[in-house]
Amino acid sequence: RVSGSYKNTPDTYMVSGSKARQIKTLTEAKKDDPSVLRPSKLKEKHKPGVPTRDEAPVMNLVTSKNFIVANAVETILAAPKRVSQGAKDFLHKEDYGKVPRYLQHIKKDIESEYDYIRQLEQQREDMQKSIVRPMPEEERFGLIDGLKAKWEQVNTEYQATTHLTKLDTIGKIKRKEKYEAELQQIEKDIEKLNRSNIHINTVA
Repeated sequence: RVSGSYKNTPDTYMVSGSKARQIKTLTEAKKDDPSVLRPSKLKEKHKPGVPTRDEAPVMNLVTSKNFIVANAVETILAAPKRVSQGAKDFLHKEDYGKVPRYLQHIKKDIESEYDYIRQLEQQREDMQKSIVRPMPEEERFGLIDGLKAKWEQVNTEYQATTHLTKLDTIGKIKRKEKYEAELQQIEKDIEKLNRSNIHINTVA
């Protein structure tokens, strides 16, 4: 061959997209072959189609059947269910009509708890009887006499301060309040001791 025969010429250059397949536009495909635009598989419908305006719904349907009476008659005339041969007869059980064992155990537990509570209450009453004793009359009269003597002493000291018409210091005010409180407390104690059937707590 002649040297330089494989050299490219300026007129035979490759145009962009010359080897690629040219895709038709929608307008051209619809014009040339409309079947290409149809889907190959339609999606399944889960809901019924919307009725057209020409399809009128069925209305004003009324029945004369009384469903309450019909159900009652059907129940009355129905044949009873047959009991299978292997069904268990609960009326002929060994423990039919008897108290279950677990209830007997629970009853025993409750009774034992009540017994324990009664024992605790009895012990507490016995302890209180041993702790508390009645006060003898001689001791009661002696306490009353002692309280009356104490009342006379405090009242004498209190009367010594009653001539002070002007309480201008905190000490005078506090002393007067202390005497009044002591006198009231002694009077309450004497009133309690004047009652009969007094008991003493030996632990206190």
